[in-house]
Formats: sequence, structure tokens, C-alpha cells
Amino acid sequence: MKPFVRDTLLRQKARLHELDALLSAPDVVSDLERFRTLSREHADASVIVEAFDRHQQREADLAAAQEMLADPDMAEMAQEEIEAAKADLERLDEELQHLLLPRDPDDERPAFVEIRAGTGGDESALFAGDLARMYTRYADSQGWTTEIVSESPSELGGYKELVLRIAGHGPGANVYGQLRFESGGHRVQRVPATETQGRIHTSAATVAVMPEPDEAEAIKLNPADLRIDTFRASGAGGQHINKTDSAVRVVHLPTGIVAECQDGRSQHSNKAKALQVLQARIQEKERSERAAKEAATRKGLVGSGDRSDRIRTYNFPQGRLTDHRINLTLYKLLQVMEGDLGDVIHALQVARGAELLADLEQQNSR
Repeated sequence: MKPFVRDTLLRQKARLHELDALLSAPDVVSDLERFRTLSREHADASVIVEAFDRHQQREADLAAAQEMLADPDMAEMAQEEIEAAKADLERLDEELQHLLLPRDPDDERPAFVEIRAGTGGDESALFAGDLARMYTRYADSQGWTTEIVSESPSELGGYKELVLRIAGHGPGANVYGQLRFESGGHRVQRVPATETQGRIHTSAATVAVMPEPDEAEAIKLNPADLRIDTFRASGAGGQHINKTDSAVRVVHLPTGIVAECQDGRSQHSNKAKALQVLQARIQEKERSERAAKEAATRKGLVGSGDRSDRIRTYNFPQGRLTDHRINLTLYKLLQVMEGDLGDVIHALQVARGAELLADLEQQNSR
């Protein structure tokens, strides 16, 4: 275990004792908001300290087994215990490092996934549709729900633009936490269906993944800063949706950010969803600006998630997916396009964890 990790864990253990005392203090018990905050911190610290206690116990077991090696009658049993203890310690080291990483409270939030066709004309719109299908299939495999917030279909199939809302159920769904690294430019290399000469074309689409704002913490929008338009929804939707101006477009005048929703039949529900997307886009703009400032001093391996970042290439002739941020190459492109994104997402989370751990170590060395 790295010295700074052990020092951090010892501080957590001391902090847990402090929290035990604080949570029984009359002034804290009478202050409901402070009691809740400290209770959440206590719950998080308890999980870390419990894992640290198991780690210390296995360290003691390892030391005892190593002493037993000197006894010929106990040597074989001692060697088995040494191997088991080392395996447990390696697993607990990884678990503790993960538990110490700063947690983004947005990771547990539902996510808006916005997909836009880029260069490549009709082929890029078809690719945008393929990406939408990929994310929908992955969401299904996780037991999440997906709904279309707004869409602008392309004449030959696919989408010029599409916004999905993906939500999980119960604690630990971690929807935004899993999808957040999908933001950026996606490039496809393949022979389009419309290509008669069999030539490989390169087209692109961009993805932006935004956490759905928490109602309690969402940016308060000034009604004077908004222009709200209603219009007739386009595309499929049945007779009702084609006869009424139920679709809603909201423009945030100070920033020029636009959001719209045309999925529901009710103008009221479409307005509520459009405002949610607008809030998410405004918050994402602020988040991106902060990430850009951080990147000026430390270029993150996983990147800022800006649309201009080309993050991934999907090469169909070779059946290859390459994530350029972490130099990951997988030869299982068809499975990935069917929603098998687990390996990609896990690799990105591990890379991000290594970055955060390096930051923690740097902070502790100051």
C-alpha cells in the first residue's frame, strides 16, 4: 500500500471517531440539515474504515504466517496462508483506492445523451442512429429506461439530432457515472449503403452526455431570460401530435443555448422536459469551462468531454474500435454496436481512477 494511501486511511479512521462524537452532540441532533450531512459522511467513512480494518487484519495474518514458515511442521500451511493473504491484500488495496477517490454527486443522476450528425452527410446521420441504438441497447442491458426527448430524423434514416433521457432505478444505478466519458467526437470508417464503388468513407457524429439537474440544486432560470416557442412536432407521433402545436422550444437569451421537446402530447410536459434539458446544457457549459481551465494546467488522459475532442474510431472493415484517449483497441465492433459497451466503459473508469489517485498523491506530497 502506498504511504499516502495509508496516511489518508488513518485520517479517515480518526475522522470516524470524531463523527461518532458529533452525531451524539445535542446541538447537532437538533440541527436536522447538519445531522443529515454528518450522517452521510459517517456512512461513507464507515465503509472505508471497515475495508481498512480488514486490510490491517490480513496484514497481521500475513506477518504471523511468515513467522510460522520457520517451523517445518507448519511450513506448508503457512505458505498457503501467505498466498491467500497476499491475494486478499491486493484486492483490498484496489478496493480502498477506489473508495478514496473523490465522488461526483452527479454520477448517480439520470443522463441526457445528445447525438448530432457531423461531417459525412446522410452517412453521418445513419451513424448517429447507430450510436443511439448502441446506447439504448446498453441501457436495456443495465435495466435502465430510455426515452426520446427530441429528435430530428434524417430523410434516409438515422438522425440529424437526437436527445435521449436515460434513467436508472434505485441507488447504485450510476447512469451518468457510466456514460459521462462518451462525450466527444465519434468517427466511423465503413462502406456506406449508398456507395456503389465499395469505397470506404469516413464520417462523424458528436455526443454530449449531461447529468439531469437535481431539482434542489438546478440553476434558477429567470423567466425574462427565456423565449418559449411552440410548434408542430415533426416525424412519427400519430394523428394527435401532427394536429397540435404541442412541441416546445426554449431559448436562453443570455447564452443562446436552445432546447426543445416534442416527444409528449402535452405542451406542459414538453415545456418541463425542454427546461430540464436547457438547465443541463447550461450546467454542462459551466462544467466544460471549468474542465478547460483544469486542462490548461493538467491535461487529463480521459479529456474534457468537449465535442471537438475526437475520442473514438469505429472501423467496420477491420471490426475494430479504438478509443484514442486511453489507446484501447478492441476487435469486437459488432458486439459493441449491439450495446456491449462494458469493456470500454470499465477501461475508461479505471483510467480516470488512476488520474484521480495521482492527483490525490500529488496533493498529499505538498
